[in-house]
Amino acid sequence: MTLPRIITEELGGSPLALAAQRGELRQWYVERPRGVAAWRAYLNDVRASRSDDWLRVLAPAFDPRGAAAERLQRVIDGDGVVISTGQQAALFGGPLYTLVKAIGALALADVLERETGIAVAPVFWAATDDSDFDEANGASVVEPGGVRTLRLATSYRSGIPMNDVRMPDVEQLVDRLAEACGSAAEPRALELVRQAYTSRATLGGAYLRQMRGLLEPLGVAVLDASNGALRRAAKPLLSRALGEAAAVERALRQRYEAIRAAGYKPQVEHLADLSLVFSGEPSGEKRRVSLPDARKLATTAETAALGANVLLRPVVERFIMPSAGYVAGPGELAYFAQVSAAADALHVPAPLALPRWSATILEPRIERLLERIGVSREELRDRHAVEARVAREALPSEIGDGLRRLRRELEANLAALEVADRDALVPPASLQGLRRSLLHRIERTERRYAAAIKRRETGMMRDIATASGALFPDGKPQERVLNFVPFLARYGTPLLDLMRAEAERHASALVNANSFEVGAPVAERV
Repeated sequence: MTLPRIITEELGGSPLALAAQRGELRQWYVERPRGVAAWRAYLNDVRASRSDDWLRVLAPAFDPRGAAAERLQRVIDGDGVVISTGQQAALFGGPLYTLVKAIGALALADVLERETGIAVAPVFWAATDDSDFDEANGASVVEPGGVRTLRLATSYRSGIPMNDVRMPDVEQLVDRLAEACGSAAEPRALELVRQAYTSRATLGGAYLRQMRGLLEPLGVAVLDASNGALRRAAKPLLSRALGEAAAVERALRQRYEAIRAAGYKPQVEHLADLSLVFSGEPSGEKRRVSLPDARKLATTAETAALGANVLLRPVVERFIMPSAGYVAGPGELAYFAQVSAAADALHVPAPLALPRWSATILEPRIERLLERIGVSREELRDRHAVEARVAREALPSEIGDGLRRLRRELEANLAALEVADRDALVPPASLQGLRRSLLHRIERTERRYAAAIKRRETGMMRDIATASGALFPDGKPQERVLNFVPFLARYGTPLLDLMRAEAERHASALVNANSFEVGAPVAERV
């Protein structure tokens, strides 16, 4: 079996996210340690602030097994720390970047442990309590001719946690996912999906089971955000966030205004009348607690009813376990500029945000398509430009030459006419209008020829659509759209090994600060 190539990409993001990746804006971000000695000192600070029984308290939410349990225990025995990342629950595990983030956290934990001598365990925060159904209810796969998105045949209003979302007839979607996987060299990835995603399960529960089955053998522990043990551990901080909601709101408003004044766009809109805490409703929906209600709920709300919003969740994570850093995507990096304001207002340590590894998987079959089409991977960022170029190249030379001659002769004759009309018998603007009209007719004719070629060259156009869908689906990076299960089904553990090795290069840059500048372009590597 020929394995794909793993290509490290720029992470990208908004100007605010890019500045964070460069280590700027230290007034809003916890400064990233530079070099092994600085990392060791920082990890020691995190160790000193941890609770001795944090894992015992969170054990039901982890429910760890195998290599993940062993690695967590090593952290407890060695007075170590964790490196975390996470993602909201999504159908079949979500886009490729979910897996990329987990592998990146694992690689960073490996490098830190090896370089500093301090035990470090990777943790994946499974946000099963997330309530964005529209974002979670889809898994995109590549088929000959482009991308298809599989969706549940049901709907839920906003605010319902994924742990409460049922999936009637999801087995039909599993079968369609299996078809998209093609010849599966590693059936385990599909088996995990079949076992987890059933009509009896919830979307959040299935996601948790899938991610644990995939990540625990690698040594990555998966934390269930909906578990009561986690909610109990977070309750003191959530209650404080309610009791001090007005002060937190002021701090966030000031930070929001400061970010805008510095010329950046804040990632999260500031809502002046709401706290950072969610409360469960009898209907099952989550709602942000208003400032007038916050102080009362601080002492009366049941533990199971409370949850953190996007700006408070990283603070909760740092509060309940010794998280030495959160491996973040570009949107997360941007909102961490606001997270630190909430942490400061609550007088708790602010979490460290670390730019995640970003990657594209270039499969052999797609590489062969690129060779047959005669285009580079980067050219497919603009699929329509590639189609137009291929159509022009496929046009019979006699027709192409005739159109070019027609254009040249038109320009020459119009120029001669302008020279001959010395007395401006016809206004120059009229001649310019004539030029535009005739050139437009020629361009329309060229487009008609191109359309005819595209219809004739259906195989070539299908190849372009397939390659474009595999690398830049909907014009976006592969990792942000395509589901990761087909990749694992086709290549299995060897693919994970390749990803882990490449992610370690990125992790080494974060730790040693001398391999390559994080966020800068890098060459394609096998």
